[in-house]
Amino acid sequence: MLDQLRRMAVLATVVEQGSLVAAARQLQTTTSAVSQQLRALERDMGVTLLHRSTRRIGLTPAGERFVQGCQAMLAAAREAQAQLHHLRDAPDGELRISAPVGSARQIGPALAPLLAAHPALSLHLEVDDGFTDLVAKRIDLAVRFGRLPDSSWVAQRIGHKTIGLYAAPSYLARRGVPASMPDLTRHDWLALRTDAGGPRGMTLRGPDGREEVLRVTPRGSSNNQLSLQQLCEAGMGLAMLSPEDVDEAQAQGRLLPLLQGWSLPLLPVHVMTPQRDAQPAKVRHAIEALRLAFSGPRGDAQALPA
Repeated sequence: MLDQLRRMAVLATVVEQGSLVAAARQLQTTTSAVSQQLRALERDMGVTLLHRSTRRIGLTPAGERFVQGCQAMLAAAREAQAQLHHLRDAPDGELRISAPVGSARQIGPALAPLLAAHPALSLHLEVDDGFTDLVAKRIDLAVRFGRLPDSSWVAQRIGHKTIGLYAAPSYLARRGVPASMPDLTRHDWLALRTDAGGPRGMTLRGPDGREEVLRVTPRGSSNNQLSLQQLCEAGMGLAMLSPEDVDEAQAQGRLLPLLQGWSLPLLPVHVMTPQRDAQPAKVRHAIEALRLAFSGPRGDAQALPA
């Protein structure tokens, strides 16, 4: 069947070019090879399609009817190829992104200029703090923070988020303000359940550059970053949160930063895609926009198998 379709394309090209010589030049083959393809097609169809020489061709009545379908097939193939090239070279269609709940405040501003510059591009943001079935949801690109699960998708680190330690004024009034590393172990902690590298064991760097490992057992946890922040605002304990996420709560006095001279580990940000190469333009442009949004002084980018 494939050989027959190829021969039909050869016939359409011969008629389009007006001669076997011109068709051979267009197809980057020899005139004898074109002639062989035409003879094989006529043998398969059981009818003469062309009266031909190396210089001139003439369609038989059967050939005139048959070549219309061949030309339509060739035109459809060329249109499909053009559409594919357009998808490869220009952001177009629906871009489907998966990201954790609460990340829209970073993803939205990062992608807004891309959508404004390309009216044919649309966005669907699938938010879920669990690990979404990316294939079932037809996801083009997944944004993930922290430790990655095992996956057949390809992960690429695009930057990081800074993390700070916070508590509600009501909690600090009740339990006191921690002033040193030993103080932290005597407080209640809140943690993301999905963060395997959470506050049970993390390295903090002090103002003098000295590093200390802090190990605590969370008293409360959530699989949702926004819920974790709400628990912290309710005065249930200390939590590691991103300054970008809690700026409003801090400005309104609902949360207070702690141990500001100490540095907490950076939270890596990755994007995940179904394959490493041959990405459509909408995915390539989105990755670069997100890389710009999440990159920083220590935000390196590297590709690694997920």
